[in-house]
Amino acid sequence: MDRVLWLYLGLMLSAGQALGRADSVRIDSVKRAINRFLGDKQYARAAQSYEQLGYLYHQQFGYNKYTMDAYFNGLKYYSLAGDSLGYYQQHLVIGDYYTHDYFMQSSAEKYLTKALQYFRRVRNLPKIIECRLGLANIDQKKVPIPAGLATRLREVEQLSAANKQTYFQAFAQNLLANTYSQLKKPDSAQYYASRSLILAKQLNINWLIALNHFYLGIVEQFKNNPQAALKAYEQSVTLARSENNVGMLRELAKHSATSYSSMGNYKQAYEASLRALDFADEFYLSEQTKSIRLQELDSQIKTLEIEKQLVEQQSAHQRLLNTTLAIILIISVLGVVALIFLRRQQKLIAHQQSVIAQQQIRQLELKSLRAMIEGQEGERSRIARDLHDGLGIQLSRIKLFVEAHQEQLPNSVKEPLNQFLDEACTETRLVSSNLRPYTLTTFGLIPALEDLVQKLNLVNETRLILEHYGELPPLGDEASVMLYRVVQELLNNALKHAQAGQITVQIMANDETLLISVDDDGRGAEFPEVPTRGNGITNIKSRINYLGGQVMWQSEPQRGTSVMISLPIPRLLKTESIPE
Repeated sequence: MDRVLWLYLGLMLSAGQALGRADSVRIDSVKRAINRFLGDKQYARAAQSYEQLGYLYHQQFGYNKYTMDAYFNGLKYYSLAGDSLGYYQQHLVIGDYYTHDYFMQSSAEKYLTKALQYFRRVRNLPKIIECRLGLANIDQKKVPIPAGLATRLREVEQLSAANKQTYFQAFAQNLLANTYSQLKKPDSAQYYASRSLILAKQLNINWLIALNHFYLGIVEQFKNNPQAALKAYEQSVTLARSENNVGMLRELAKHSATSYSSMGNYKQAYEASLRALDFADEFYLSEQTKSIRLQELDSQIKTLEIEKQLVEQQSAHQRLLNTTLAIILIISVLGVVALIFLRRQQKLIAHQQSVIAQQQIRQLELKSLRAMIEGQEGERSRIARDLHDGLGIQLSRIKLFVEAHQEQLPNSVKEPLNQFLDEACTETRLVSSNLRPYTLTTFGLIPALEDLVQKLNLVNETRLILEHYGELPPLGDEASVMLYRVVQELLNNALKHAQAGQITVQIMANDETLLISVDDDGRGAEFPEVPTRGNGITNIKSRINYLGGQVMWQSEPQRGTSVMISLPIPRLLKTESIPE
C-alpha cells in the first residue's frame, strides 16, 4: 500500500492523505489476515498487512505506539521475505513517523538516511525525492536553519515537476513556504504556500491543505493582518481536527494567541495559550508518546546487542578467515619458493648441459684440429723423406755420374750442367728442410727459427731480424712444430704481400706466458677486427687456438702490420691429450 507523509511546521508534519477514521472491525480483519499469512509463511504479504495495520491505528489513535509496533513488524517480515524494496520502504515510513516528535528527530534522520542510501543505489527516483523531502523537513526544525536548505528544496521541487511527481512537488513547495517564513521572507513564503495550496486542493490532500492555510496565516500575521491570519488559522484548525493532528492544533493555538494579542483581545489570547498548553501536554506527556520513545530506546538497545553479536561472529569468522588466508599465504610462498628453486635448478641444469655440450663440441673440434695438424705434419714428413731419400739421392747420383764423365762433355755443356745440378740439390735440401726442419727436431724452436731467418735472408732482399728475451723452457714436440709453422707462415705472408724493407720477429718468455710478435714496415692493410680470409691466416688461428693462445692483428695502410701472439707456457710444455 502506498503510504503518505505526515508533516507539520517546526516540530512535526503528518504523512499520508487521511482516508477516514478506521474502526475496530477493519483492524480485527487485518489482524486475522496477518495471522493467516504468518501461518502460511507468506512473509511478504504479512509485512504489507502490518503496514496497512499501522496506517489504521494512526487513523484511530493519531501518533501512537500501536502504529509503531505494526511498522516495526512490517520491517521484520520484509527482511524475512528478502524484499529489499519493502524493507527500506519501511525505513522511510518509520523515519517520517518519528518526525512527529521533536525528541525523535535524530532517530528519524537515521532511518531516512539509510533509506536514501538504498534508493540511490537502485536509482529509484520517486523514493529518492521522498527521502530528500523527509530529511529537509528535519533540517528546517534545526536552529539555525542549515545554509542552502532553500536551494536544495528548490532543486527537489524542480526535479519533482520535471518527473511529474505532483504530490512531492506540492510538498516541496510547502516546505519552501515554511523555510522562507522562518527566514523572514514573507513574500516568498506566500508565493510557495499559495502554489502548494492549489496543488493540494487538486490532489485533495487535507493535511497539506491545512498546512498551507497555516503558513498563509503566518504570512498575514507577519504583515500585521491579525484578522486575516485568524481566518486562515480557523480553516486549518477544521482540517487538523479531522486528521487528529494534535501537534498542528498546538501550533495553531499558539499562533492564534499571538494574533489575538496583537489585536488587543487578551482574553481570547489567554484562552488560545491555554489550549496550546493542553495540546502540548496531550502530545508530549501522553503515555502513547512516552511509550514510543521507550520503544525506540529499547529497539536501539536490542540493535546494539544484535550488532555486538554480529561483531563477535564477524570477529570469529575474520579470525578463521585470517588463519585460512595465512595458511594459504604460507603455502603460496612455499610454492613460489619451490617454483623459483626448481626454475633455478632447471636453468642450472640447462646451463650445465650447455657447458657440457660446448665442451663436447670443443673436444670434437680439438680432435678434428689435432687430426688435421697431425695429418699435415705427417704428410710434410713423408714428402720431406721422399725428397731426401728419392729425389735427393737421384740428383746426387746424376751429379756423381756427370763428374765421372765430365772429360767427355764439352765445356759449353759441362759448366751449365754442374750449375743446374748444384741448384737442384740445394733447392731439394731447402724444400726438405722446410717441410721437416732438421734443426727444429735436433736443437729446438729458437735455433730452428734462427736457421729459418738466416736462410730467408740469403734468398730475399727484405731484411729479417730475430730477437728473443728470457729463457724459453723445453717445449713439447707438437708445440714446437706448431709455433715454428705459425712464425714461418707469418714470415712468408709478410715477404709475399707486405713489400717491407724489414721484418722483426720477437720472442719473449717468462714462467707463465710466451709472447711472439712479427712486425713489418710494409704497406699494411685494413684488417677486420678478426681477420678470417685466407688459408694461411685460418691455419695460424687454428694452431694458436689449439695451443690455448690468442692472436691479434694490428695494421694501418702505409704503416706496416703487427701480429701479436700470446700463449700459456704450461700448455706448451706438454700438450694435453684430447679425451677420446
